[in-house]
Amino acid sequence: MLSPLKLSRLKLSHLKGPWQSPPPEPQAANLPSGSRSLRILAKQSSPPVALTPGADELNSLQNIKTHLDLILLALEALTGIGSEAVLQTATQLGLADLVPDRVSLWRLRQSNPLRRGSGGRKRLDVEEARSLVLISCVLAQQYQQKIRQAIELLEQLSASQRPPHQHPLLGDYLDKFTNIYQERMVEDTSPGVLSDLALKLLVDLLFYSSASGSRRLWLALLTCGHPPGH
Repeated sequence: MLSPLKLSRLKLSHLKGPWQSPPPEPQAANLPSGSRSLRILAKQSSPPVALTPGADELNSLQNIKTHLDLILLALEALTGIGSEAVLQTATQLGLADLVPDRVSLWRLRQSNPLRRGSGGRKRLDVEEARSLVLISCVLAQQYQQKIRQAIELLEQLSASQRPPHQHPLLGDYLDKFTNIYQERMVEDTSPGVLSDLALKLLVDLLFYSSASGSRRLWLALLTCGHPPGH
């Protein structure tokens, strides 16, 4: 059980990265369960920060295309799913016309400006983005139990002041996330920073695995694409 007191310490405020922003105030009814502890955790999640005018896309995690790709990357690292699972989910959702095969999926994910060789495809239209949102959230729902287990372990290790990698599940997740990121992205990012990002995304996945997960993710992306005052 995730205790409110212990979860209050698991704010992940130590995760210092350019993808963070002031936390929103999500509605508790949208959580995966009605537990008070998960309501507390919900207030600690944050969508990615929007790009500021003139910011360099190639050096930022703060954009819609990057966040969508990183959510799928986190799911890959935690659950071991591959492109086949993504394509199967697309078919089940009636999205096979937008994501028909591996090449199409690869092109969509290559819209992430941080990816190696992403220069050939910079655009991602609204329907493609919506498709990736739905697919990501359905996959998160399918693996919600494992996501919850990982969050509970993270809370326990945090309470005992032990590093996450000391547990096999979290250690494997962090190692896989770091390896996949370094293999696919152009950025030379330190393992420590990538571990922080992986844990932040793990918390995000918990929210996206809820019944209203697709709405949560879409709103986060809208926040990402439309900075306040612009």
